[in-house]
Amino acid sequence: MYSLSEENYLKAIYHLEQQAAAEVSTNAIAERMQTKASSVTDMIKKLADKDLLTYKKYKGVSLTDSGTRTALRIIRKHRLWEVFLVEKLQFKWHQVHDLAEQLEHIQSQELVNRLDDFLGNPQFDPHGDPIPDSDGNITRRNKKLLGQLAANQSATCIGVKSASDDFLKYLSKNNIGIGSKLYVVETEPYTGALTVKVAEAPIFLTQEIANSIYVTLIE
Repeated sequence: MYSLSEENYLKAIYHLEQQAAAEVSTNAIAERMQTKASSVTDMIKKLADKDLLTYKKYKGVSLTDSGTRTALRIIRKHRLWEVFLVEKLQFKWHQVHDLAEQLEHIQSQELVNRLDDFLGNPQFDPHGDPIPDSDGNITRRNKKLLGQLAANQSATCIGVKSASDDFLKYLSKNNIGIGSKLYVVETEPYTGALTVKVAEAPIFLTQEIANSIYVTLIE
């Protein structure tokens, strides 16, 4: 068993590794955890002593196999609880992240496995993120950013980059969610902005928003 703080660090480092595909700097960890670099250094030492990560001077840290397995168990719990909150308790998708942050630290693996079975062993959470199975395996799928599409292409929304309240509320307000069909009416090469149709209604999306929505093409 690890402390709540240790688990939060492991999860944060795992996500940063996925983005960087290399060692993670202490500054990147500090920014993600919204804390001081000195606090990160102290935690790195603790996690290294427990063989959960390795530290390379001037390069950064990387999770060991044990650290990765632990991080995936935490992420599995988080995303299963998000599914439960949305599907069974009718929370909105912008309401569940903070609640799942609390529930992910429950230690009982039997409870988590039963929750998984109760939900029908979902592969993706309400934001489109893959849910690791009990062995840490993750289902991958081909995806593009909406901002990469050209005019006259159609796609289905399968995920989002951000789970922030404001962003998800904005998408919901414009009828964009997991499973929504999006048709690109027009692209603006200079700004990267798009005009898309959602349920026959035209919507203008900035480049930042378009590059925060994951889609799969409809052939």
